Amino acid sequence: MKDIELGAVQERFADIVWAHEPVSSGDLVKLCEKELNWKKPTTYTVLRKLCEKGLMKNEDGVVTTLISRDSFYSAKSEQVVTESFHGSLPAFIAAFISNQKLTPKEVDEIKNMIDEFRKEG
Repeated sequence: MKDIELGAVQERFADIVWAHEPVSSGDLVKLCEKELNWKKPTTYTVLRKLCEKGLMKNEDGVVTTLISRDSFYSAKSEQVVTESFHGSLPAFIAAFISNQKLTPKEVDEIKNMIDEFRKEG
């Protein structure tokens, strides 16, 4: 997947589309008016920009995404690790948990993920 940079507003818009797709462009205008307080031209401008970036398509008045939410956020996470932690996942995790305490449940979930990875590895 190519790197797609989104600003905070574009990301909120994409989340709306992901939550409702496929969605008619008319319904999308209504959703954005309700959730973002946008007018119709703003919705269509942001939609056009995200279509140009290759994240969405608007075909026959029906808006869909070309990249799933999970794929997008996974790639975004990988980009943070690569750019900010020189590709070191352990360094990222250490930085992430340094300012917060993990619950026992979270620790168990992480251990289970690692165990599953080792089995598959």
